Amino acid sequence: MLTIIHGKIITMADKDYEDGFLQIEHGKITAIGDMSDCQVKKGGKGVLCADGNLVMPGIIEAHCHMGITEEKKGAEGDDCNESVDPVTPYLRAVDAINPMDAAFDDALRAGITSAMVGPGSSNVVGGQFAFIKTHGRCIDRMIVKAPAAMKIAFGENPKVNYSGQNVSPATRMAIAATLRQELFLAKEYQRRRMTDQSQEKDFRYECWLPVLEGKIPLKAHVHRADDILTAIRIAKEFGLSMTLDHCSEGHLIAEEIKESGFPAIVGPDMASRNKIEVQNMAFKTVGILNRQGICTAITTDHPVSMIQFLPICAGLAVKSGLPAAEGLRSITINAARICGTADRVGSLEIGKDGDVVIFDGNPLEVFTRALCTIIDGKVVYRDENADFL
Repeated sequence: MLTIIHGKIITMADKDYEDGFLQIEHGKITAIGDMSDCQVKKGGKGVLCADGNLVMPGIIEAHCHMGITEEKKGAEGDDCNESVDPVTPYLRAVDAINPMDAAFDDALRAGITSAMVGPGSSNVVGGQFAFIKTHGRCIDRMIVKAPAAMKIAFGENPKVNYSGQNVSPATRMAIAATLRQELFLAKEYQRRRMTDQSQEKDFRYECWLPVLEGKIPLKAHVHRADDILTAIRIAKEFGLSMTLDHCSEGHLIAEEIKESGFPAIVGPDMASRNKIEVQNMAFKTVGILNRQGICTAITTDHPVSMIQFLPICAGLAVKSGLPAAEGLRSITINAARICGTADRVGSLEIGKDGDVVIFDGNPLEVFTRALCTIIDGKVVYRDENADFL
């Protein structure tokens, strides 16, 4: 059992505590409340005294490629894109994530306790994302949800990759047509499987069933406004759920995105405008979408920008108009809801995973340090200068 006492607790749920305690048993939160209701004393076994510092849920990265595009490894450590076939839905992120990547340690030091990780955007259909914890050596033990989403991509990346090979898709029309054909064939496969129980399983299409059954969303790489609207059009045609990832020009069509009902994962805004389709990228986007009532999260798209800068990206979004409370929500409970894992992470509530971070200030501010990072009730990182813990 682990008990955190005397913390300024922000739960991202119904109630916060100016001087509170939180108890974790067998990896789950079992109690939370005011210190006046706590029987545990400072100095006891399994007790961490936060000494008035901020205690909040572990931060969540809603879209990245950590462990798949490894740092310091070059081509040998880059497994992000299978850039020889535009349709690869059967690829699984869990088969390429290397927990030894330095990004995992950086994440823990920044208070990031979980992440949505998957393939890149060179293909129209890239494969299956996984939602994982950021501490461990065996990826199978780090999984929270897999598959967690199916990656699709529009616009510049698939165009450049396949036009350069002199094969289709070389245009936005062909990207959309390729995806429609794949979804049509997948739905036909689903129909045959439902009507004929003896139907033999097909490895290529079996992976689409969780998407078609509404268990996981499409995860759409979209920057430009027209690509965002094409993604919405196709998802609506096939009755699928979807997240709009990057959404760089989302602020230009905020009303249309709100009408679609799809959430947005915005970023990486802490990166150069090195492609035509990100020329309108700005930290203001997430605030504009949020004010429209759209559920929004923020991403670094690691390694496009570094994962440890996720809280700072949220802070810069606040500087550009996002309310401060929404800045914290964009990297905690909103991210969890968009990733389909809010039943386990994203807020401090009884029954949820014991993923907790103690900060010496607001994590959206650049000088703030993560003093202690806890995953499933275990301390996985402790600042060497945090002697009081």
